Amino acid sequence: MAKSNNSVATEPIEKQLWAAADKLRKNIDAAEYKHVMLGLIFLRYISDAFEELHQKLLEEESQGADPEDRDEYKAENVFFVPEIARWTYLQNKAKEPTIGKTVDDAMDAIEKENPSLKNVLPKVYARGNLDPTNLGSLIDLIGNVSIGTTKARSADVLGHVFEYFLGEFALAEGKKGGQFYTPRYVVELLVEMLQPFKGRVFDPCCGSGGMFVQSEKFVEKHQGRINDISIYGQESNQTTWRLAKMNLAIRGIDSSQVKWNNEGSFLNDAHKDLKADFVIANPPFNDSDWSGDLLRNDGRWQYGTPPAGNANFAWIQHFLYHLNPKGQAGFVLAKGSLTSKSSGEGEIRKAMVEARLVDCIVNLPAKLFLNTQIPASLWFLSRDKSNGGFRNRRDEILFIDAREMGHLINRRTKELSREDIEKIAGTYQAWRNPDRGYEDISGFCSSASIEKVRELDYVLTPGRYVGLAEEEDDFDFNERFTKLRAEFEEQLKEEERLNQLILENLDKVKLV
Repeated sequence: MAKSNNSVATEPIEKQLWAAADKLRKNIDAAEYKHVMLGLIFLRYISDAFEELHQKLLEEESQGADPEDRDEYKAENVFFVPEIARWTYLQNKAKEPTIGKTVDDAMDAIEKENPSLKNVLPKVYARGNLDPTNLGSLIDLIGNVSIGTTKARSADVLGHVFEYFLGEFALAEGKKGGQFYTPRYVVELLVEMLQPFKGRVFDPCCGSGGMFVQSEKFVEKHQGRINDISIYGQESNQTTWRLAKMNLAIRGIDSSQVKWNNEGSFLNDAHKDLKADFVIANPPFNDSDWSGDLLRNDGRWQYGTPPAGNANFAWIQHFLYHLNPKGQAGFVLAKGSLTSKSSGEGEIRKAMVEARLVDCIVNLPAKLFLNTQIPASLWFLSRDKSNGGFRNRRDEILFIDAREMGHLINRRTKELSREDIEKIAGTYQAWRNPDRGYEDISGFCSSASIEKVRELDYVLTPGRYVGLAEEEDDFDFNERFTKLRAEFEEQLKEEERLNQLILENLDKVKLV
C-alpha cells in the first residue's frame, strides 16, 4: 500500500506498488498478470481525467455546459467514462465476490463509449485463477496512489508507473517479455542521438510503444512543443498492440496512426505512403520467418534483395523506404549485420555505404536485451549527410565502441546509466556539429573516411576503426585475478544451491 502523507517513503511509489502487487500475484504467470495490473492502472488514469473534467462541467452548468455530453470530453481529448466504469464505483464494489465481472463490464462499457479503444482493453478479471479478494486488494492498492488533482499530474505519475511496470513484467517474463519491450535505456539512447524535436516519427515494429513515449519525453525535456510531433506505428502482435495503445493513451499521445495487422510490416504495410522525418525501431533479430520468398521483387529493395532466411537487411531497406529526403533513422540490429557477407548481405551493406546513407554505428554492451543474448549494435542512417541542419559528413562514418559501458543489475542483465547515455549521444552530437569540438578517442570512437571503410571491405564493426584503448599503467594482475576467482566461486555456489533445490523437489515427488 502507498504510505501515508506523514511517513517518509524509502522507495519511489512505483517500486512500492510493484512490490505490493507482486505479492498478490501468487500463482498467476507474469505474462497474464501484466494485463491485470496495467489494465487497472489505465482504468484509474482515464477515470481521474474524466472526473476532473466532469467536475469542471458541473460547475459550469449554469453557463450551458453539459457534464453528460460526450462531445465536451472529446473536445478536451478526454475519454468518456460511464458511471459503472468510474474508479469510485469500482472501489465501492472491490470487496464483492463478483468484482471480476464488474471490472470486465467496466472495460466493455468504456470501449463502447470510445471507439478508439475498441478491442484494446483487457477483459481478464473474471477468470478463475484471479482470486476476487486479491483483485479487490489490487484496486485498493492502485486507488491509494497519491497523484494530485490535475489530469497532467495524473498522466505523469500513472504514466511513469505504467512504464515502470512494463519493464518489471518484461524482466519477470524474461525472453518472452523482451519481445514486446525494448529496455528504457536503449530507447533513451536512440532518442537522445536522433533528437526528434519536430516531424513524423515512425516505428514499424512498435511493441508496447516505448519509442513514441521517449520521443515525446525528449521534446518536453527540451521545452519543445509536443504537437510538433506526430507518430505512426505498426505491430503484428495484437496483445502487444493493445499495450501500446494503452501506454500512449495514458500519456495523452494520439495513437490513431498506430496500426495492427497480423501479417506484419513486410506483407501488409499499414503506412505505404508515409515518408517520415524519423524512424526509430528495434526489429526482431535475424528473423528467418518474414516471408522473404514472397517479396523477391518488392520495390523497397533499392540496394539489393535481402536473403529469404534473414530479415535484417529487409528491415533496413524498409526503414529507408519510409524516410523523406532529409529523414534520419536509428535502430537496433544484431551485430552480425555489420560483417555478414552471406546471401548478398555484404553487397547491400556496400551499396548503402557508397550511397552515403550510413552515418554512425554503435557497438553495444552484451546482456542489454531480455529476449536474446545475441550481440547488438545501433545503426544511424541519414538520407542527407551533406547538411540536414548539421555539418557535411558525406564521406565519413562515426564508429563508437560502447562494449565496456553499462553495469549489471542481475547476473544476466546489464543496463546503461544516464552518464553512459550522455557520453555516447554527446559524442555523436559533437561529431555532427561543426563547433562541438569532436575528437577521436582511442578504444571508444573514431571518425573514419569512406576510403577507410572500402579498405576494410565494408565491414562496419566499430572495433576495426577505434583501435585499442590505452592501458592503464597501474593495472593490478593479482587484484583482477582475485576478483575473477570470487565471481567464479559465487557462480559455483549458485549452481550448488540450484542442484540442492532440484534434489529436494525430487525427494518430495518420490514421497508423493
